[in-house]
Amino acid sequence: MIDYSQFMLENGLQVIVSTDTATPMVALNILYNVGAKDEHPDKTGFAHLFEHLMFGGSVNIPSYDEPLQKAGGENNAFTNNDFTNYYMSIPRQNLDTAFWLESDRMLDLAFSEKSLDVQRQVVIEEFKQRYLNQPYGDFWMLMRPFVYKAHPYQWSTIGKDISHIENATMDDVRTFYHKFYHPKNAIVSVVGNITEAEVRSLCDTWFAPISKGERYMRNIPKEPMQRERRNLSVERDVPFDMICKAFHMCARMDNDYYATDMLSDILSNGNSSRLYNTLVKEKKLFSEVDAHISGDIEEGLFIFSGKLIKGITMEQAEAAIDEEIEHIMHIPIPEHELNKIKNKIESNMIFSNESILNRALKLAISTLLGDTEMVNTETEKYLQVTATDIQQMANNILIDSNCSALYYHAKK
Repeated sequence: MIDYSQFMLENGLQVIVSTDTATPMVALNILYNVGAKDEHPDKTGFAHLFEHLMFGGSVNIPSYDEPLQKAGGENNAFTNNDFTNYYMSIPRQNLDTAFWLESDRMLDLAFSEKSLDVQRQVVIEEFKQRYLNQPYGDFWMLMRPFVYKAHPYQWSTIGKDISHIENATMDDVRTFYHKFYHPKNAIVSVVGNITEAEVRSLCDTWFAPISKGERYMRNIPKEPMQRERRNLSVERDVPFDMICKAFHMCARMDNDYYATDMLSDILSNGNSSRLYNTLVKEKKLFSEVDAHISGDIEEGLFIFSGKLIKGITMEQAEAAIDEEIEHIMHIPIPEHELNKIKNKIESNMIFSNESILNRALKLAISTLLGDTEMVNTETEKYLQVTATDIQQMANNILIDSNCSALYYHAKK
């Protein structure tokens, strides 16, 4: 159980506080409600670019990392298609430094051609290293536009094409910042050895004077229902053939989300899972095989992927995956198998709450989703899922007309 309190500043900044006196540290998490899905189709990669630019100095602080390190703090950030998240841990006596740093870059980022050029090159190199120059690196570059035809999930956080970042102007960057990086589009969560009164005082000092900005109203096109199977074959310089089968699934706040997530766990959570036991250990068709959900806020994907053993054909591999799908569609899930998955989920939830950084992130995401109390109710929602619920999801989702299959062929 995570105890917390909430308040909102007059400028629209949402704040969540959870006190934990057992630690000398405090986690400060700032989530901005902007991800790759909010970008213009001709100017993608900006949310990820800003993840880097936000560390390049603000109007009153030339270097973000230097004062934080002197105060004993550590920080990082990540971007996905739905939001951008900045987080740090710092000794409680130095929390004022953390609020000073975060408020100043929310107030006014120090835009300069030099900073933009430096971070642009960092992102370009990351694009080349992670997406172009390593085996299977272009997986999502291929898969996203293949499965999404209308929704902006059709491009990765790195962007559709590196030229979008190469050609980014200072005006482009300023416009993006002022549109999304302001109190009304942010959620602050603070977890650790700190009281609500102390956080209110810090917020009044550092965040309250910042202009609220204009609320951003999304108008994202809904992905039309997929009504026929799609196939895509590519040849790449990779060590093994790989197959991927993607199926559209429900959104994060849909009631069916929990059963769908547990469906992926039964198929592929650990070395005792169905796919590993049958397709890796027994039949020796794959060196590795996996089933997982994308976990997106809007309608996401249920994905199978596997690297084939040398000599196994794509037809053999896909037939084996399809057999496992048929199995879970038509044969009831044993109670002991369901209970094993539920126990693992419950223990993982409890273990994840040990970290103050994890708690701060969970509180921020739950608030973004519109229900902060999810941090305390999600475990029970998983435990209430029945074997019939999971089987129904398999029959609803894992059908051929909803499948987009990507075949990676290793160059001969």
